[in-house]
Amino acid sequence: MTTQPDDYISTREHVRAYLDRALLDAETRSGSESGLYDAVKQKLMESDTHLVAHYYVDPQIQQLAEETNGLVADSLEMARFGARTDARRLIVAGVSFMGETAKILSPTKRVFMPTLEATCSLDVGCPENEFKSFCDSHPDREVIVYANTSAAVKARADWVVTSSIAVEVISALAMEGKKFIWAPDRYLGRYIQKQTGADMLIWDSACVVHEEFRLYDLDALQLAYPDAGLLVHPESPEEMIDRADAVGSTTQLINAAARLQNPSFIVATDKGIFYKMQQQVPEKLLIAAPTRGAGGTCQSCAHCPWMAMNRLSGIERLLDDWPESCEVLVDEKLADQAMKPLTRMLEFKVPYSG
Repeated sequence: MTTQPDDYISTREHVRAYLDRALLDAETRSGSESGLYDAVKQKLMESDTHLVAHYYVDPQIQQLAEETNGLVADSLEMARFGARTDARRLIVAGVSFMGETAKILSPTKRVFMPTLEATCSLDVGCPENEFKSFCDSHPDREVIVYANTSAAVKARADWVVTSSIAVEVISALAMEGKKFIWAPDRYLGRYIQKQTGADMLIWDSACVVHEEFRLYDLDALQLAYPDAGLLVHPESPEEMIDRADAVGSTTQLINAAARLQNPSFIVATDKGIFYKMQQQVPEKLLIAAPTRGAGGTCQSCAHCPWMAMNRLSGIERLLDDWPESCEVLVDEKLADQAMKPLTRMLEFKVPYSG
C-alpha cells in the first residue's frame, strides 16, 4: 500500500512512541525559565565550555549561545564550529545526531547535551540493521545519507550531506555516472532527484515537522498576505516546494529572506528559525506556514518536540554537575568509520559553474 504523506507517523509505531514521549515531556514541563537566564549565562561564561545551538531550539538558548561566544547555526556549521573551537567542553543544544557528530569530529573534547532523549523522527525512522541490509542488497550504489541519522547509519555511508549541499554533492557524483541510495528523508530525496535527475533509491522516512506543511490553508493565507514570499525547507512535501519562492536549508532560507524584496514571508520550517531570521530582516513580517488545515490536529505544530526538550534548566544542570547521563559517547571504531563520510562532507567544495 502506498503511504500518503499524512500517514507516516501514524503508520510507524516505533516513531510514534518516541514522538509521544516527547510530547508528554512538553506537556509536563514547568513554566517559563526566563528567571534562569542570567545565572546560566554567568556559569557558562566562567566555564571552559562553548554552547552550540541549532536554529530550531528555544530563542533564549539561541541568545545564550550568541552572548557567550558560542554559535547558532545549521547542522553543517555546528559541526564545523565544534571541530575548530578550543574549548575543552561542548554543549550541543539540538538533537542526538548533532551531539554524536560533534563528538566524532571532536574526539578529545567532552560533549554534553541537556538531554540525550532529544532525538529526530528521521533518525528513528532509519534503523541501523534495516538500513545496512538495504544497502547490502544494492552493492552497486553509492550510499549517501542525510546528517539527520545516527552514527551507525553514517558509518555505513559513503557520504554524509546536509540540505545545504545535498543537491551539489549528488549532482557532482551523478556526472561521474554513479547511482545512489539516499536516506532517510523521502521528500528531500525526491527534491534532490528532481533537481539532479540522478538515479536514486530513496528510503521511506519523514520529518514530523516538515511533513505537516500542506496546501490546505495556504491559499487563504496568501490571499491575506498577497505580497508575502513563500520560503520552504526541502524536507517538506512536493506540493509546498512547487509553490515556493525559495527552497533551501535553514541558512539558505534566512539568506533568502534578506535577498528577496518581499515585505513579508510565509515560512515553512520549524518556527524556531524566526529568531535568527528576524535579526536579518527586522523590518519584515514573518508568518508561520499552515499545517494540516482548519480543524486538523497537528502533531508538531511547526515546532520539533525534541528540539523543545532543550531548556535552560537542562543547561544549568550540566554546568553544575556535568552528569554522565548527559554526556555524548560514541564507540571508537564506529566513530572512525563515520568520520570518513563526515570528512567528505566538510571538505566538499561546491563546483564553480561560472
